[in-house]
Amino acid sequence: MANERAPSAPTTENLTTATVMPLEPHTPLPALQARALCKTVVDASGSLTILDDINLTVERGETVAILGASGSGKSTLLGLLAGLDVPSSGSVWLFGEELFALDEDGRAKLRARNLGFVFQSFQLLPHLTALENVMLPLELGAGTAAGNAAAQTATELLARVGLRERLGHYPTTLSGGEQQRVALARAFVARPAILMADEPTGSLDARTGESIADLLFDLNRERGSTLILVTHDAYLAARCARKISLHAGRILADGA
Repeated sequence: MANERAPSAPTTENLTTATVMPLEPHTPLPALQARALCKTVVDASGSLTILDDINLTVERGETVAILGASGSGKSTLLGLLAGLDVPSSGSVWLFGEELFALDEDGRAKLRARNLGFVFQSFQLLPHLTALENVMLPLELGAGTAAGNAAAQTATELLARVGLRERLGHYPTTLSGGEQQRVALARAFVARPAILMADEPTGSLDARTGESIADLLFDLNRERGSTLILVTHDAYLAARCARKISLHAGRILADGA
């Protein structure tokens, strides 16, 4: 939660081996914890602090919206929580494993086992069809030998999001709403324990955005994932049980 006292970050001599957060016996591991998380960038004009001393815990099964004005650090925070970016200081634990005690390959493997991610700009691979885009996480996880099973699973999920007739279409031939449906299917196909979404309705008109939001929460409920999303959309945020508000890179409020 906000304003938790930050414990000392664990140290490691081998950056390819994850540090496991110590817990009391029989204490369930939270889905995610961040301690003293900071991000600073330096350019020609000097040093700019984007995030400052972020402390939070997300329990398994929570639905969390991260809110704030443009430039408040929302997307930067989500990228750090996913291990897509590296902090200037601080730590993130994903199911008890410290993300930044791993090298880049180690973080990618940890994400593949535990995380799905939905981008505002879809991030579909243009040379792959809708079906191939959704199959990709399964093939990366199990190898191409699992191709038939991956195709069946991906086909079923694309049908679930209303794209049964678009399996062979490439991203450039799909509307924005259809591309985001493919992105949702891709994010959920491996049944991730945590689903992160960065402005999932930000590029869509209001009606399409509402439809995508319905799908997001329906799929999340069906698959039992922990949901963490960044949004400007008050309707989307209101559907989350917990809201975290950022201002100038710090947590301003954290609650229902």
